[in-house]
Amino acid sequence: MRAIWKGAVSFGLVNVPVRLYSATENHDVQFRQVHRTDGGRIKYQRVCAIDGEQVSYDDIAKGYETPDGDMVVLDDDDLADLPISTTKEIAVDRFVPAEQIDPLVLDKSYYLEPDKSAVKPYVLLREALEQTDRVALVTVSLRTRMTVALLRVRDDVIVLQTLLWPDEVRAAEFGVLDEDTPTVKKAELEMAHMLVESLAGDYDPDAYTDDYEEAVKAVVEAKLKGGEVKKPVEAAESEGEVVDLLAALQQSVDRAKKARGEAAG
Repeated sequence: MRAIWKGAVSFGLVNVPVRLYSATENHDVQFRQVHRTDGGRIKYQRVCAIDGEQVSYDDIAKGYETPDGDMVVLDDDDLADLPISTTKEIAVDRFVPAEQIDPLVLDKSYYLEPDKSAVKPYVLLREALEQTDRVALVTVSLRTRMTVALLRVRDDVIVLQTLLWPDEVRAAEFGVLDEDTPTVKKAELEMAHMLVESLAGDYDPDAYTDDYEEAVKAVVEAKLKGGEVKKPVEAAESEGEVVDLLAALQQSVDRAKKARGEAAG
């Protein structure tokens, strides 16, 4: 694994230098859109929905769409004063009981690895979390945005899990549940308890397989063995794309020269 972030966990006067690693990866089957006859990949152009013209990267701005459908165009000056954070500190705000964290608010997960010189305070924090059955609520800056996260322990490793903001969790508003609650008979409830007990057991992740992924791989393998493989020839880039690239490079050079006080070419 390769570290995606370096910083330090701070709690009280203790500072633990750490590296951050993605704890999960997506193994979903990914399909490409291709030309049916020769297997060539389908490319898309950046086209304005209003005038139909192809747009270069230099003419692309950020737009914020309002609930009414209006579009507000923002440039670099508009975004210059936004509260961007570049701190490399994972600051512990408080330690809270683990059961107070609703699993629904958990977002992305990362492993924390300590520097060799910080193994002892790392273990100290790990043991404190495990023995008190608490998690540490922290703030951390990832990709220039400050977010709330928690620290917990998994297999002797401290895990950082970012949390969704409260307004990112939808309310479960089902009209059918607002109606009169049906009465559950005692015999029905007892039978339900019996069913639960008959299916009770421990979670074994190896007991479950991704049938869809395996089936797709089997189909692909069969086609490979049968010689049904498309080997598309890489097409040369169109002149329009080359011009755009050259123009972008030239503008970058000109800007660099201008910043140095030199005449643009």
